[in-house]
Amino acid sequence: MEDTARNDDTPRLEFPQLERVVASARGETLYQSARRHGVRIVGACGGRGTCGSCMVRVVEGAVEPHAAGGRPAPELALDDEGRPLNRAKWMRSCQVGARSDCVVEIAPRSLAPVVRTEPGTGRHERLALDAAVRAHDVRVPLPSLADDRADADRVAQALGLEHAAIDPAAACDLAAVLRGSDARTGARVGVEAGAAVSAEAGAGVSVEVSAEPGALRVWVRDNELIAFGPPRRRSLGLAVDLGTTNIAAFLIDLDSGEQLAHLGLENPQTAWGADLVSRINHATADAGVARALREAVVEGIGALAHDLCAGVGQKAADIVDVTVCGNTAMHHLLLGLPVRQLGRAPFVAVVREAVDVRARDLGLAIAPGAWVHVAPNIGGFVGGDHVTALLATESEWREADCALVVDVGTNTEISLIHRGAISSASAPSGPALEGGHVSCGMRAAEGAIEKVGLADGRLVSHTIGDGEAVGLCGSGVLDTLAVLLRGGLVSAQGRLASDHPDIVVDEQGRRAAQLAPGVLFTQDDVRAVQLAKAAIRTSTSLLLAEAGLAEDAVQRFVIAGSFGAYIDVASGVDIGLFPPLARERFVQVGNAAGLGVRRMLASRADRERARELARRAHATALNARPDFQKTFLKHIGFDRITATRES
Repeated sequence: MEDTARNDDTPRLEFPQLERVVASARGETLYQSARRHGVRIVGACGGRGTCGSCMVRVVEGAVEPHAAGGRPAPELALDDEGRPLNRAKWMRSCQVGARSDCVVEIAPRSLAPVVRTEPGTGRHERLALDAAVRAHDVRVPLPSLADDRADADRVAQALGLEHAAIDPAAACDLAAVLRGSDARTGARVGVEAGAAVSAEAGAGVSVEVSAEPGALRVWVRDNELIAFGPPRRRSLGLAVDLGTTNIAAFLIDLDSGEQLAHLGLENPQTAWGADLVSRINHATADAGVARALREAVVEGIGALAHDLCAGVGQKAADIVDVTVCGNTAMHHLLLGLPVRQLGRAPFVAVVREAVDVRARDLGLAIAPGAWVHVAPNIGGFVGGDHVTALLATESEWREADCALVVDVGTNTEISLIHRGAISSASAPSGPALEGGHVSCGMRAAEGAIEKVGLADGRLVSHTIGDGEAVGLCGSGVLDTLAVLLRGGLVSAQGRLASDHPDIVVDEQGRRAAQLAPGVLFTQDDVRAVQLAKAAIRTSTSLLLAEAGLAEDAVQRFVIAGSFGAYIDVASGVDIGLFPPLARERFVQVGNAAGLGVRRMLASRADRERARELARRAHATALNARPDFQKTFLKHIGFDRITATRES
């Protein structure tokens, strides 16, 4: 069991489910202590006390009320020593602090293993290659008294390059790789002919060398020598879709264009809040938190790189190029750019164009001289992830006279393409449609309810993995509300009925639909989904209005995003998330941003195409329109389905 150093007066928190023991600082909540040590507790609001998702049980020890985020803590049933009177009672970890050493049980939905962090587009075809980094197998003559040129000069000549630059970090490996010897001591490495081994180059750095002196593989980017290795060593690239909720990473063989593996994890920044505004506020208020947000996401990308490479028998040092896409806030937090101006109107980015930065300057431990190419933004919160989604789906919308591309997520980006012009907007939909800010919301993990129906007038649910229900994921949220509407359990105004056996009253006195034992969909959850769907539908409606178009003019409605891969389009139409178009006009493409960022990794032409799309698209501030509020209120209710039901 892991333990941590502490002062004698510092309480310890034991999490037996994770076999972790961490130190809690005075004045911290249980949630803050867990987050500081990397113990995951779901907290959609970032610990502000507004979502109710960070539930724990204090099995042993004493706690005290804590005003999370300045909000007064609820009344807790504690004895005079701070011990919970009912050890079986769940409490919000963001609203209690430790008075003594505690044993803490985390709710199952925080622990459930994720199974759907990265739904693909279904398109894993071999990518056409024109990569920014190219590998060359060459034979370089060894120096002699008659030829005492520098190693880098002889390599450049063998490559046919003039005035080639060399990355200083890569140069440290060149002598060892070129001579098949230890770079520090000059000792020969004895191996069989044609074999490659690892020779220690000092301080824990491992350098692969060739048993054939003078033979090596060189990776070149824009006339710069960025890495060296033995002949025929694999060239790997990493494409990263840096989402607000999840990070998806794809390992690509840059010699063949083949996708070798993909992997996803929850964005570790969710510990500071599931939505962008929470993270921006945290970063703006404290420079230390801004650094922590940046470091957390870099560590997440680094972990994905390590695990992906290990899965195919390679090392992270074999990654010679990286592309990243993300919304504007994710882009700025990754690059260490200020985000204060993103948190207030008119939401101006510091940088809009694509950015290239050394991987080591970000803190990524990959090939010595590798670069990271970060996709360009469009404007406001419409970022590089939407640019790559447009790139990946161009074949779906290019021929349509009028098309909408909607990348549904915590921050939903929408583009209207009409007669070649692209108008883009973002909708602050929040995490409700992905299971965040929902009382029993969780990731798409084992035990998450993903489908809901009615059987003999009663609610029935289906979970991922077919096991016991522990929470509700995004597709289940949408399905739940649609089923409640179809069954008459929710009114046109979003009010839960009171006269149905599956409608109960929770501990806070709110009406709630009971989907399974311990899994409720409350009145507050209905409101959260109403706000999310109204934000998205308002944006699509106003983009069309700006162009003088009616909703039925849309010939192609492209639904992108991880959430969009699994939702039922009919449920989306029924609750008013999407306009009532014929089903054949909709197409679900899954993680289009992930496909687009892969294409940018493999192709310089696609990088340039992404730049063109970003420059061509016009960011529209829809909330500045005088009819924004009226349109939003129009779409917050459920008039369509209730009218259909009553007829």
